[in-house]
Amino acid sequence: MLFLRPHKCGHYERTVNGILNIDKPRGLTSRAVVDTVNRLLRELGFKRGTIPKVGHAGTLDPMATGVLVVGVGDATRLIELVQSRPKEYRGTFLFGCRSDTDDATGQLIEGDAARAATISREELDAALVPFRGRIEQVPPSFSAVHVAGQRAYELARRGEEVELQARIVDVKRLEVVHFESPELTLDIECGSGTYIRSIGRDLGERLGCGAVMSALCRTRIGPFEFSQSIPLAELTADSLAARLQPCSVAAAHLPAYVCDAEEIANLSHGRGIVPRESAWQRKTEPRPESFALVDAEGTLLAMGGWDRRVPELRPRVNFIGVQ
Repeated sequence: MLFLRPHKCGHYERTVNGILNIDKPRGLTSRAVVDTVNRLLRELGFKRGTIPKVGHAGTLDPMATGVLVVGVGDATRLIELVQSRPKEYRGTFLFGCRSDTDDATGQLIEGDAARAATISREELDAALVPFRGRIEQVPPSFSAVHVAGQRAYELARRGEEVELQARIVDVKRLEVVHFESPELTLDIECGSGTYIRSIGRDLGERLGCGAVMSALCRTRIGPFEFSQSIPLAELTADSLAARLQPCSVAAAHLPAYVCDAEEIANLSHGRGIVPRESAWQRKTEPRPESFALVDAEGTLLAMGGWDRRVPELRPRVNFIGVQ
């Protein structure tokens, strides 16, 4: 959404804010998608020093496709909120082989192809049971996890041994879409921090044959679904503004406090609000920790928090004047 906002020097500057739901193509890094959006902003006439910030939520590996949420302008301040939302994937795995990256892009190592050919649907279903719910998972050696101040993949690429600790992740749903050995396709719903490659790797070890991930598509992250995503090749400078979704979409799942005119004026100056009980929407607890401050039309005014000294709502991230 393109609009003008006051600049500290007394004139108005053009800016753009909002969220893009992009279908990332195979072979590109998530960073390359951000670079593409930056290029389109330059085509719109933004110069160095005035070009809006651009960032993405939830990195996708180059081989992965699907939903990549990109924040533009002040919407980048909602990246962490989007990234924490549940995600859904469709992953394809090949039994009977292994790789150093746990996917088909790495150095492939022969597994037990004969064993892979004998896996029955009953064995598969039984093997999948321990991978549902809150589980322990070791990230891949080629991952962005920090080890002694460095990314694990940086160490792995240098040939150094990478020892990563298991972490607790939440796999809410794990369903078989197709199985014809050696190929398996799963639909997976999981929490932040889950590595789909690790699920395939560990499943292959449990079945005694090894496995690698051969394809991955992220089909949803929070409210952003693959069916509504924009193919990157279709995004142009002329269409970018129309494709942007408002910041409020990212916070639609949170309790909302509807501000009146006086409260909006207070927020615009960073002042607190003494809450009116009748102004809450979707309130699930007496004092929600995370919530959105909105106007009567549902426009996101701020992400709110509580003042610990007095019973007031305070703007933690203020969006007044940026939408």
